[in-house]
Amino acid sequence: MAIEKTERELSAGKGQSVEKKQFSEKRKKAQRRDWYQLDLSAIVYPTLQRRDFSSVYRLSVVLKEEIKPEVLQKALTLPRFPTYKAAIRKGLFWRYLEPNDRPGPFVQVDVKNPCQPMYFKANNRYLVRVYYFRNRIALEAHHSLGDGTGGMCVLLTLTATYLRLLGHEEIKNGGFVLDIEEAPDEEELEDAYMRYANAKVCPPRLEEKAYRVRGTAEEFYTLNIIDGIMSVSEVMAAAKRYKATITEYLNAVLLYALLTKQEEDRRMHLRPVKIAMPVNLRRFFPSITLRNFITMIYPGVDPRLGEYSFEEIVLQVHNYMRYYLNEKLLRGDITTNAATQRNPFIRVVPLFIKDFVVRLFYTKVQDKNSSAGLTNMGALKVPEGMAPYIDRFDIYMGQPFSRRTNCAIISFEDTLTVNFASSIIEADVERYFFRKLVRDGIHVKIESNRRQDIEG
Repeated sequence: MAIEKTERELSAGKGQSVEKKQFSEKRKKAQRRDWYQLDLSAIVYPTLQRRDFSSVYRLSVVLKEEIKPEVLQKALTLPRFPTYKAAIRKGLFWRYLEPNDRPGPFVQVDVKNPCQPMYFKANNRYLVRVYYFRNRIALEAHHSLGDGTGGMCVLLTLTATYLRLLGHEEIKNGGFVLDIEEAPDEEELEDAYMRYANAKVCPPRLEEKAYRVRGTAEEFYTLNIIDGIMSVSEVMAAAKRYKATITEYLNAVLLYALLTKQEEDRRMHLRPVKIAMPVNLRRFFPSITLRNFITMIYPGVDPRLGEYSFEEIVLQVHNYMRYYLNEKLLRGDITTNAATQRNPFIRVVPLFIKDFVVRLFYTKVQDKNSSAGLTNMGALKVPEGMAPYIDRFDIYMGQPFSRRTNCAIISFEDTLTVNFASSIIEADVERYFFRKLVRDGIHVKIESNRRQDIEG
């Protein structure tokens, strides 16, 4: 869920590729469809659905004035986003999205435990929720609809429309704020994976099982939230001392916390410590899709090779990022992911068999490839006239599939927020994470919905 470049930024500079030139051409407006095929990532998320788990993420914006719910309801502009104003359906071979013309969704008072499971037949079949509490607006969306970039477009367009209804008409469109009077572009609705899945080889992806945090499972419907609010300039100064970017530095801090936790567990057999990190492919491939367009990388360290100093962890992450974050390797990864969907034999396998195989693979292999999740949406920009009304943003990856913690990072102006979400009682990893930041000279304000204090 990293922040994307605008079309103008992507098109700038000399020596544009053919893809960028094609992307810059005038696009067609989307016509209403009877159904939308799930994108390459979205195919997996419904398969993992169970009574106590849905692939739901949450984005929220904290304003400087208290929310007026009746105005917020009027501002809800889902018709501008056809793939969010949709319901999921099951066919014989694949699931798909169809337009949802039922009433809703309706603005609700926020809840203590966010990112609760979304059942496909509940809530008038909508897979989005909009909450408010005091001066906060929150959007929750099922990952089948899109990734954090698409969700942020929905949230910020909603917020801009809300502020305009309050009389702040100086707020412009641009970036994440789309024009609600215009029809969506066809490319906003595309499965961008399939456009770029054209490498001549499908590189294998072999990942060794990673260390898993052992913790006490919380009760169903309980999601523990810990927010760390800090200054961007202080985090940047700390990262600079280690010759790293903010993303590299915070990845290293989380790896350090996980290594400390594994050492504390006194496990007889050490395992690699790795982080599952989504990469926003729009940074590398021109696209304005509002659907999923991410892939995963796994920066990590292996304590079986020896003890790592924090400086060595930072260097390991830095070198990993430099190697993997390039257009060639990412295109190969997209092609590998698309190969299964393009296989004519697999396409005609009944859905219930596909579900069984995908769920088995994810449970036994994919979910065990990482020790925690971390996403950095980067420095968020808003259109002219909007910034004075915004305090900060929060982002949550949602309920982890297994007992672990997920970490999300977002910044606005000089406020950087680190949002942890977990389904276990223990908060050791989070505690080690924030202690390290404080030791590096960063002042951290902690907020939490936990029953126990995590400070110390």
